[in-house]
Amino acid sequence: MSFCYSDLITVFNHCFAQSHNTRLVRGEDEPIYLPADPHCDYHRIVFAHGYFASGLHEIAHWLIAGEARRLQEDYGYWYCPDGRDSAQQHEFETVEVKPQAIEWALSLCCGFHFNVSCDNLNGTVEPDRHQFKALVKAQALRYVAQGFNTRTQTLMQALQQHYGQGPLTAASFEE
Repeated sequence: MSFCYSDLITVFNHCFAQSHNTRLVRGEDEPIYLPADPHCDYHRIVFAHGYFASGLHEIAHWLIAGEARRLQEDYGYWYCPDGRDSAQQHEFETVEVKPQAIEWALSLCCGFHFNVSCDNLNGTVEPDRHQFKALVKAQALRYVAQGFNTRTQTLMQALQQHYGQGPLTAASFEE
């Protein structure tokens, strides 16, 4: 199956351009969330270089962000770039568990392979990808058991329909 970023943009924008004044936009550089401003009258989820996985990841952050956070650039969150020490990496992974769990669910709704991202290639410590992936999976299973928020459910259903995928279950996260 082919995964074209333009399809992801179309599905996302169909779901949220009018209801939430938010559009998914292919970027040329680093991903960023930009709220509407005097130069652009809609909110933008900008993902990196047209990478499908980047689009899913940035959407996941938006799906978690509350209304007030969605009025701030990058949702008002701290970000420590690649090159983190052990404490910074632990904080990064703690914050990333939920968005990556949603990203995994969205990936499954597309039939797209998910790769957990520790995002610390130049750090002072080697992240434990297996441990982090286990934490992400546990969170994804909690979402499946307890339910996703309304925006996430809306997008998941649209992606499942577009890509011909069935509903998610706990077994969907087995590899």
